[in-house]
Amino acid sequence: MLLLNRGEQVLLGRVALGILVVVLSAGCTEVEPRHGEQRSNPYLTSDTRHPIPLSSPAGQEHRAVMLQHLETIQAIVNALVEEDYELAKGLTESHLGFFMHRQAMAQQQSENFPPAYYDLAMAHHAAAEELARIIPTKDLKQILPQFNNVLKACVACHLEFKVKSGS
Repeated sequence: MLLLNRGEQVLLGRVALGILVVVLSAGCTEVEPRHGEQRSNPYLTSDTRHPIPLSSPAGQEHRAVMLQHLETIQAIVNALVEEDYELAKGLTESHLGFFMHRQAMAQQQSENFPPAYYDLAMAHHAAAEELARIIPTKDLKQILPQFNNVLKACVACHLEFKVKSGS
């Protein structure tokens, strides 16, 4: 049985909405309009993100990692809704924390990631580590602001960079 008060339900709803905004507005891949076509919404601003040139296999791998992050965020939200704080902490540590950062760094050393990308990645992993540290309090008034910091780190990177896959 869910034991969240109304304020906690509203905060959790905002977290879910934030995740939806990330998914809908800040993808990793660039979609070019076909020749002669215009973007579907002329009011959208131009894409000013910095491209990261990756080989096609590396671009696909990077996209898979980003989708795994998104799935992990959803699983963490679900664990918090179910009040399974141990699972939420474990997912955060193993999929978003520094362990995952070390693995990604090892795989990406030969690719063209700029230093600013690594800085944003470090901020993301640091926010995740802090979230994992806070989760055992079982206090959503402490957990949700830190969860928001993780999402802010995700959004900051997606707003700054896009993957430009080559052949």
